[in-house]
Amino acid sequence: MSTAGATDPLAALGTLPGVADSVESVRKAVDRVYGHRIMRRRSNEITSEAALRGARGSAALSGADWALEEVRRRTDFSGDAEARTVGAALRLTAEAGQLLSIWRQSPVRVLARLHLVAAAEQADHVGRPRQEGEPVDEPLVGLPLPEAAETHGRLEGLAELIVAGGSAPALVTAAVVHGELLALRPFTSHNGLVARTAERIVLVGSGLDPKSVCPAEVGHGELGRAAYLKALDGYVSGTPEGMAAWIAHCGRAVELGARESTAVCEALQRGAA
Repeated sequence: MSTAGATDPLAALGTLPGVADSVESVRKAVDRVYGHRIMRRRSNEITSEAALRGARGSAALSGADWALEEVRRRTDFSGDAEARTVGAALRLTAEAGQLLSIWRQSPVRVLARLHLVAAAEQADHVGRPRQEGEPVDEPLVGLPLPEAAETHGRLEGLAELIVAGGSAPALVTAAVVHGELLALRPFTSHNGLVARTAERIVLVGSGLDPKSVCPAEVGHGELGRAAYLKALDGYVSGTPEGMAAWIAHCGRAVELGARESTAVCEALQRGAA
C-alpha cells in the first residue's frame, strides 16, 4: 500500500466510492448482535463460540476445511498438516485477546508473537520477519512475493500508520492490515492465519467489536477462497476500485460473522444450544 503524499492514507481510503456504505452496513450488523437480549446475559458464551467458529473459518482458508463439530471434538492437533493448521488457528484466536494493549504501541512485535504462536516451534526463522533468501510456505496465495527489504520497509510503514492512529473507520484499517500482510507474507509460514488474526485484533481493539463476537474469519470462509483471492488481487493492484472492492469484501465478511453470532444468540434463546 502506497502512503506517499497523504497525511492520513487510511482515512483517505474511507472516501473511496462505496466504502462508506460498507462501513455503515457493518456497523448496523454489529449493532444487531450487541442489541440481542442474549448478549446482556450470556455474552461470554457468544464470545467463546465466535472464537471457535472464527478459527474454523480461518483454517478452512488455509486448506484445513473441517466441520465445526470436528474442530469442537478434537483435542490433539499435532497430527497431519491439516490438524496442525487447525491447531494454529485455535491458538491464534486464543492469543489475540492477550495482545490488544500491545498492538497500538508495537504492531510488529504483536505480529512476530502471532507467528511464534502459530508455528509452535523453536527455529531461527520463527517469530520474526523473513530474511532475504528464506522461502515462504504459503501455497494458497500465488501472488508475486516481495523481496525481504521491501517487505520490512512496508511492514514498518504499516506499523507507523497504526501507531499514529487517525480517523479511518475500523473496517478500513482492519482491511488494510489484512491485505497488506497477505500481500507481503512477511513470515516464512502461516501468513494467512496471522493476517486474519490481525484483522480481528483491529476490529476488537478499535471498539467496533469489543467483545469479539463478529468473527470476520467466518465470513471469509463462507465467501470462499476464490472470492477471497480475487478480492485480494484488487488490493494488490492498488487501484481505487481494487482497494474499495477489498474493503467491501472484508466488510461483507464481518457482516456474515455477525450474522453467525446472531444465529447463535437465537439458538441459545430457544434453548437449543
